[in-house]
Amino acid sequence: MDNEMVEFDIALGGGDYQEDPIEIDEEEDEEDEEEEDETSGAVYFPEAGDLEPSDGMEFESEEAAKAFYNSYARRVGFSTRVSSSRRSRRDGAIIQRQFVCAKEGFRNLNEKRTKDREIKRPRTVTRVGCKASFSVKMQDSGKWIVSGFVREHNHELVPPDQVHCLRSHRQISGSAKTLIDTLQAAGMGPRRIMSALIKEYGGISKVGFTEVDCRNYMRNNRHRSLQGDIQLVLDYLRQMHAQNPNFFFAVQGDVDDEDHSIHNVFWADPKARLNYTFFGDTVTFDTTYRSNRYRLPFAPFTGVNHHGQPVLFGCAFLINESEASFDWLFKTWLMAMSGRPPLSITTDHDSVIQSAIMQVFPNTRHRFCKWHIFKQCQEKLSHIFLQFPNFEAEFHKCVNLTDSIDEFESCWSTLVDRYGLRDNEWLQAVHSACRQWVPVYLRDTFFAEMSITQRSDSMNSYFDGYVNASTSLNQFFKLYEKALESRNEKEVRADYDTMNTLPVLRTPSPMERQASELYTRKIFMRFQEELVGTLTFMASKAEDDGEVITYHVAKFGEDHKAYIVRFNVLAMKATCSCQMFEFSGLLCRHILAVFRVTNVLTLPSHYILKRWTRNAKSNVILEDHSCDVFTYYLESHTVRYTTLRHEAFKFVDKGASSPETFDVAKDALQEAAKKVAQVNRNEGRTPISNGKVRSHLLNNESRPNYTSGCQDESLVEHMNKDDMDKHIAKLTNELESANRKCEIYRSNLLSVLKAVEDHKLELSVKVENIKISMKDGL
Repeated sequence: MDNEMVEFDIALGGGDYQEDPIEIDEEEDEEDEEEEDETSGAVYFPEAGDLEPSDGMEFESEEAAKAFYNSYARRVGFSTRVSSSRRSRRDGAIIQRQFVCAKEGFRNLNEKRTKDREIKRPRTVTRVGCKASFSVKMQDSGKWIVSGFVREHNHELVPPDQVHCLRSHRQISGSAKTLIDTLQAAGMGPRRIMSALIKEYGGISKVGFTEVDCRNYMRNNRHRSLQGDIQLVLDYLRQMHAQNPNFFFAVQGDVDDEDHSIHNVFWADPKARLNYTFFGDTVTFDTTYRSNRYRLPFAPFTGVNHHGQPVLFGCAFLINESEASFDWLFKTWLMAMSGRPPLSITTDHDSVIQSAIMQVFPNTRHRFCKWHIFKQCQEKLSHIFLQFPNFEAEFHKCVNLTDSIDEFESCWSTLVDRYGLRDNEWLQAVHSACRQWVPVYLRDTFFAEMSITQRSDSMNSYFDGYVNASTSLNQFFKLYEKALESRNEKEVRADYDTMNTLPVLRTPSPMERQASELYTRKIFMRFQEELVGTLTFMASKAEDDGEVITYHVAKFGEDHKAYIVRFNVLAMKATCSCQMFEFSGLLCRHILAVFRVTNVLTLPSHYILKRWTRNAKSNVILEDHSCDVFTYYLESHTVRYTTLRHEAFKFVDKGASSPETFDVAKDALQEAAKKVAQVNRNEGRTPISNGKVRSHLLNNESRPNYTSGCQDESLVEHMNKDDMDKHIAKLTNELESANRKCEIYRSNLLSVLKAVEDHKLELSVKVENIKISMKDGL
């Protein structure tokens, strides 16, 4: 051969060629590593066979030589890799190649590529200085000849039943790739696909690769598919934004990359952004679509509307799931929602998501989804579930039905001891995070849930029935739009039922009638359950500090399970130890039982959350004046009655303490009764005392009498005392008459506004029904 050569630093037999060497080292991926062997200087010889390499053997090509040595390595039990090569200076073609055992040489821990970056998870060392090698060089004829062969290894060889784990022998054949593609398209995961392959080929050793290889192949498939479809997603989002500028979308990275590299994408349509202004107090960030049943990296933001239905606040495709990606996503979503963070947010139990939420929503209460943890429990403790059938019920009872933190901790300790789970690492981890998923720790925060023991409809359900395991990005937006239409239709139907049907009242209580006119149908039914439930409870006064009365509320015969209700009579505010109002926004049966015994006939306005009412999406504020005049009368009469009774009870307690105080108290009551009777007789007249109007008879909301500005000041100065009194009495009567007229006008105006809002809602229902009927006709 006439090629010009340079010296090569590895001696290869068969010639005096001189060329510059190029070293090629293959570093194993962390998940593909073989375990390091402990050596003690021993030499291991593979068993001789018909196909053992020898000097002088010829091959038609370099690939044939490589395949031969790798086949030999598989038979005897080791893995191979390319070590170095020589190229021709004339045309750059490879003319020599050396293949070595994968455990050849030693890893250089001071390599330049490791100096400039921090290694978070260092890989195990697999190279132990093995000398086994196989060298070939190209002849003038174009064939390749073996120029060197070292047979001995300094480590133990792998037995035949483990050879398929060695890296150079793990290859996915064409037929296996076809089967994996088919099963992946059907929604199967790598574990189930691997089980099918093992059954198909008759054993793991005959499959030729591991589950890690299957998982990597599937991941690369998804990325290739996403790279092809991501442009379709961007085109769709651009089109929607062009149709409506309020359609918001954002992409992490450069949208105009020519290589169409994968990005994280977020979008929110105008309806989603508007819904957040009404129902954005609590949010669920649902990642189960990417991590459990679904292979699509899809994550919607959802909430709960005034019918208790799931409502959408935006969606994201999360191809890159790092903390930086979640940080970008939450900041982008917050910007789309006008920068107003929610009171609470519920996510899957994920440390990466948790870190991002702490950064972006520092004042938002973060909760892990309890039902996801229950599902993990079934997987992590499957042996306990099988061995002890009662464990699941006891676990749910411990989490859901404990009424205090002390009771939960005691129940948890008993549970883990009873089933020998004190040292279970997973159970210890979820218990350390109990403040973020156990209800007893979360009841002081609003999550819009009607029941602690029932799963919220908004969790993992908005796109159920539309997005499934086989959904591709190319199909996604058609199914996405169908899901939006379906959810919108359900809301319209719920609005129609609320506005056009009357609920069945189960008590004569004015409070029930009031609630039926305020709440949506589903929310009223839930409130009605609590109101009727008060009939089985007794409220007994336990303490009275003069401002707040403490009641013990319990079922008949169950005093040991009493709830504590504290009621401020003057402020008309009550709190309960169950904290249902704080958690769900509806009053519990315990507070309603106290209202019953204290003669509170209607719901105070501060206990009616607008987000649960039929006017939740109205811009007219009707919270404080949403009842008719009769309801206002009942509420004000209730306040006066309750206040007087509270003061009277205190007066009676003190007056009955001794005969002397009894006589004084009796005389005072008789005198008070005379004054009240006098006021009742003079109702409608304004008594005058010393030229001044008696202040306790004046309306508290009296406004300055601007009509007095037209009176002549000189005339007022010459008035005598009697004339002054008469004039003041006249003006006062006029003022009170004007105030009464204002109240009537205000009530009428509110009634008109309410009727307008109801009419608007009815019209919107009719329009939606017409649209639906037109679609059905087409």
